[in-house]
Amino acid sequence: MSARSLLPVSALLTYFCGSAQIPNYDETVKLLIFSDIHGDAAALSRLMAIDADYYFCAGDLVNWARGLDAMGEIMKRRGGQVYVIPGNHESAPQITDFCAKFGFHDFHGGRMQISGFEVVGLGYSNPTPFETPGEYSEEELETRLHSFDGLKPMIAICHAPPFSTSLDRITNLKHAGSRALREFVRREQPRYFFCGHIHEAAGAQDKLGKTSAMNVGKKGYLLDLDQQAEWGQI
Repeated sequence: MSARSLLPVSALLTYFCGSAQIPNYDETVKLLIFSDIHGDAAALSRLMAIDADYYFCAGDLVNWARGLDAMGEIMKRRGGQVYVIPGNHESAPQITDFCAKFGFHDFHGGRMQISGFEVVGLGYSNPTPFETPGEYSEEELETRLHSFDGLKPMIAICHAPPFSTSLDRITNLKHAGSRALREFVRREQPRYFFCGHIHEAAGAQDKLGKTSAMNVGKKGYLLDLDQQAEWGQI
């Protein structure tokens, strides 16, 4: 399946910092990031048919944690290439058990290096009116996000979007994102920030200082780490 449906663009990833040596980025590495499948088996199957090196699920594979095993059966063809964080519809223990069962990586609070980038992940949302199982207070989100302080260059993958951006706008044009995440992006300025959670904003993009940010939704986004002369934009 072509990745054209995921609006891929090259991420131009040569990193300059004064006289610092330019890192040796891998020209072939691709990260597929998606969120908010909510039990849509056809959408998930389309994503798993796309060729990538890493598959990051940014939460809410299902509704109220029901039917996770069915989603796992679709994803298991990618096995150890899959990294999962819980959305607000799954609890952290449920995702830990799910990953252990199917051979995926539990990436909630996780950190790894890919082609010279620090890739980090944090699941759950800020509080919602629905009392779903995967919610943190803004204070808890802030505390957990501090574990990523100082990591550069960073690619951040979270379930919740930052507050008052194009990524968190709901139907009535109000904003429902996290203030803690907005402050994190402002302070740390990851090169790329990916999220989901707000369905109405799926596919929305924003530029937050130096950070290129996107609500990936269930169509997903293919980030291609091509070595180039400048940083590109989503």
